[in-house]
Amino acid sequence: MSVAFTKEESAETASETLLPDRPISPHPNLVTATGLKALERQLAEARAAHEAAQAAEDVNERRRLSAIPLRDMRYFSERLRTAQVMPDPSSAEIVAFGSTVTFSRADGRVQTFRIVGEDEADPKAGTISFASPVARSLMGKAVGDTAGAGSNDLEIVAIS
Repeated sequence: MSVAFTKEESAETASETLLPDRPISPHPNLVTATGLKALERQLAEARAAHEAAQAAEDVNERRRLSAIPLRDMRYFSERLRTAQVMPDPSSAEIVAFGSTVTFSRADGRVQTFRIVGEDEADPKAGTISFASPVARSLMGKAVGDTAGAGSNDLEIVAIS
């Protein structure tokens, strides 16, 4: 049979099916109980998407549709394997992992964020990663303390 009649995988298809792994953070994988449930849900969603992709009849289409779910399955499996569930803070006196902190900035803005794990951080939803510069500067501080430096000062207004 001539190769002219065989379907070869194009470079474009190969780039769509051989995705690099999602980067894994070098920080400890600290999570809240809610964050652990979110990781489990995301792994289940990736598995379901992979199973759905297996229904495609064309092998190249099946590979293309499976690429993202396979990458996500590897990522979420690793994140679940290394997850360290942190207890809720025992006190609202000092900022800790899981605390909700309200602070005022030098420019007058007042913001409130809960300090959570990297995978569950979403500033638009009011959560920031414990590894973020803002969270790192707030950890261990109490109401009335100032964190940061110079024009980036943050004054802690409340902790819950």
